Amino acid sequence: MCVIGCLGGACGRAQEGGGEVTPAPYQTAWQDLEFGVILHFSTNTFLNREWGDGNALPSVFNPTQFDPDQWMEAIRDSGATYVVLVAKHHDGFCLWPTKETTYSVKSSPWRGGKGDVVGDVARSARKYGLRFGVYLSPWDRHDLRYKDAAAYDRYYNAELAELAQNYGDLVEFWLDGAGSEGHVYDFKKIIETLRTYQPNTVVFADTGLFEYGDARWVGTESGSVNYENWNVIDRHGYRRWRPVEADTPLRKEHWFWHPRDENSLKSLDELLGVYDRTVGRGAQLMLGVAPDNRGLLPNADVERLKDLGDALRDRLLTNLALQRTGAPETDAAFDNDPDTFWSAPAGSHHAELELSFDHPIRFDHALTMEWLNAGQHVQRYSIEAWDDTSQTWTVIIEGQAIGHKKIDGFPAVTASRVRLNILSSTSEAHIREFQLYDWSAPAPTEGTGITPSAP
Repeated sequence: MCVIGCLGGACGRAQEGGGEVTPAPYQTAWQDLEFGVILHFSTNTFLNREWGDGNALPSVFNPTQFDPDQWMEAIRDSGATYVVLVAKHHDGFCLWPTKETTYSVKSSPWRGGKGDVVGDVARSARKYGLRFGVYLSPWDRHDLRYKDAAAYDRYYNAELAELAQNYGDLVEFWLDGAGSEGHVYDFKKIIETLRTYQPNTVVFADTGLFEYGDARWVGTESGSVNYENWNVIDRHGYRRWRPVEADTPLRKEHWFWHPRDENSLKSLDELLGVYDRTVGRGAQLMLGVAPDNRGLLPNADVERLKDLGDALRDRLLTNLALQRTGAPETDAAFDNDPDTFWSAPAGSHHAELELSFDHPIRFDHALTMEWLNAGQHVQRYSIEAWDDTSQTWTVIIEGQAIGHKKIDGFPAVTASRVRLNILSSTSEAHIREFQLYDWSAPAPTEGTGITPSAP
């Protein structure tokens, strides 16, 4: 027996049982966003630096054509759904007129010291339909209070309270321990401060900050998930739902803008490969984008972001699964609607989802999504095609974790019957989507770098 469910308040959340770890609703909502952008723009932008030393004069910050609408239009066109602004990097310079220090935009000549980058970017993001979040570096190479842990923690939490109270709902808060020089932060207090005002913000933190995060770093800045991606991780015998976010810059190894840097921009093929190795392996993609010293995104970056968005949209135009025939009881897995899902029989640990066509179809990629509200269940699966000659199912590709989304690529196959064979699951599998595509035909997305998943 198959069960068709729906995503939404009317259906409710599955109860935990048998030690199953399930996500909070704000975590699954965040995972559905899939693709975000992190913005680096500060004194480093004007000094040709990646890591500031805290000694830059506020007077260097003076963009003459500051236009966050231009940023957001390009980011929206890329296919991204949210932005995280670096409100303070390691150099300690604050992009909002904080009451806690003069080392901020209020001491710069920009807009006569009356400007607020955080406020302008937050408003612009929402204007273009993007969610907004912030990064507030714990490490501060400027403020003298940093030498006194207790005094600095009070300073940091006061700044965090300003950001959490004054800029609307925050979709994500980046909590980073880079640098730090042995400073021990009061992470418990930091999260208490955030949660007082922002109970549904996803906290991104390294796995080492296990108790304090809702999402974890992938482990590198390459934009690739190089392991089977399970949302639940275990530290010291205690398990938590901690999905992966993979960050990588649009320009190779550069988070901030630098002059005379034309050759560092990643190609469209490289970016599509990044997407497929992050979002296509069940993770979030966080792409680093950097405005220049005018306060604008360079034209080349704008064009590349648009190319990326166009290619991502073009790839999904022809979902071959929509051409299926029969089996209406499984339609929820093939309807191109991630707000519905198909469930295997209750308590089952193996199930099959079959697609039949009235003519052979050619395909070389499959996109599969699990419904995760009740936990991540699929442990091993294969995608198989029916061989009319041998009258047997032939394995096209095998994999382990599916999670939020899995994109599998393989040599092109032509068949009139295809199935997702769930070989092992901890409980009944819930499949939001099983889609088939032919991306080998001439198209802007050719050469994405996809390789078959390891069995």
